[in-house]
Amino acid sequence: MKFVRHRRDSVDVNLTPLIDVVFLLLIFFMVSTTFESPRALELTLPSSASATAQDASPVILSITQAGEYRLGEQTLDSAQALHDALMSQADSAREQGLVIEADAQTTHETVVAALDEAAALGIQRVRIATRRPAALAPESVETP
Repeated sequence: MKFVRHRRDSVDVNLTPLIDVVFLLLIFFMVSTTFESPRALELTLPSSASATAQDASPVILSITQAGEYRLGEQTLDSAQALHDALMSQADSAREQGLVIEADAQTTHETVVAALDEAAALGIQRVRIATRRPAALAPESVETP
């Protein structure tokens, strides 16, 4: 007895559309992602009701809660090191200004010392970075 054999078609899965979609998603996420500059210090800035957004200044002096200074990527351990570091960037700071990012818990003395160094070098445009306070939630209104 002779049986008729049916020829089976080979089963193929076309992965080309799947790969296209994955690449489109990858491109979408790469384009839509915003990158932030990494901060070496986590500072809690004091809040200010009149805070306004400022253009980023090329000279940013950070002061930690412990009173340590940091200018760019350079950690400064003494008043002389702060003076030398500010002197090396004094021209840029005179043109663009100096932004002091001091932690809310740092002592007033460390901020004043940084302001004194800036004044001694002739830097007149000094700003202190703050953050906007959290928006107060509107009062709930009860309806009768």
